Amino acid sequence: MKSGGRKATDTNADARLAAIVDSSFDAIIGKDLDSNITDWNHAAERMFGYSAGEAIGQSILMLVPEHLHDEEQDIIGRIRRGEGVASFETLRRRKDSSLIAVSVTVSPIRNLSGEIVGASTISRDITAAKESERRIRLLMREVNHRVKNQFAVILSMVRETNKRSANPSEFEDMIRARIMALSRSHDLLVTSEWAGASLFDLIQEHLKPFGHEERISLSGPLLTLQSNAVQNLGMAFHELGTNSSKYGALAGEGGRVEITWTVEAGPQAQRRFHLVWQEESNGDAGNGEPDETARKGFGTVVLERVAPQSLSGSSSLERSPGALKWSLTAPLEAIVVPQLGTDSESDFSV
Repeated sequence: MKSGGRKATDTNADARLAAIVDSSFDAIIGKDLDSNITDWNHAAERMFGYSAGEAIGQSILMLVPEHLHDEEQDIIGRIRRGEGVASFETLRRRKDSSLIAVSVTVSPIRNLSGEIVGASTISRDITAAKESERRIRLLMREVNHRVKNQFAVILSMVRETNKRSANPSEFEDMIRARIMALSRSHDLLVTSEWAGASLFDLIQEHLKPFGHEERISLSGPLLTLQSNAVQNLGMAFHELGTNSSKYGALAGEGGRVEITWTVEAGPQAQRRFHLVWQEESNGDAGNGEPDETARKGFGTVVLERVAPQSLSGSSSLERSPGALKWSLTAPLEAIVVPQLGTDSESDFSV
């Protein structure tokens, strides 16, 4: 009776173990010391595409890319010595010849006499993890590039602002405001995972600190800007907003700012982006910057040179009594995030 009880217990344990192996989400493959497959669970079928009938009896090398065949020889050598193989990352080949990234662990299989008769291989699909790592590396390279670019922009800001600041206090206020403007553009890009930012959102974000939203109107098609356009147009809107709040339409009562943009046909069927900042004062506010020296400040450099050149375009800045107008024209491809199948202006409209 006792002997029969042990046999029943052993049988139940074997059945449970078989059920665990069969229901595992990881591919579990048994092989002999000649690398021939002896066992093949359902997860292995799903992962590699071979049924158990197709796989059992075949060499495990059918799953190993040719340039990694030495890897299998090393594994079998270690198994013969009674060593296990800790988890390592490698490639395996599916039935359809596609490659899959896997994490593999190999352990010796012993018979009742303790002799090593084969190996158990557990393979886990790590494709998603590898793709995530790839995206992180790509993002880190992108962030590194953008940080260096931001440093260059900030150094230029410091240099130009220092040249035109009357005293340290003015310098500190102006440089702080400009760096915060860069930060606002950066925040929009981070929110979208560097996929771009809406032109509406960019303008509103940069003009929000100056208030008077009821006196600012925006009109134009819905556009998603590339990161380079976000940074450079963001700087332009900050400089325009600062000037307007100090000397222009937003400095007194009744002034208005209108910002319009369109997508127009250009030469050789190239579409062009055209933006106009138009502001008019009611007479009790200044017209643009207060003197000729200030007119040549960093803000003017941004509007007349930095923004248009960075976007492969051109701009004009016009001042007249009670009014200021800045216009920018650039190739649409330098402004917007590329969209598949967009071949007309209507593709960019709300």
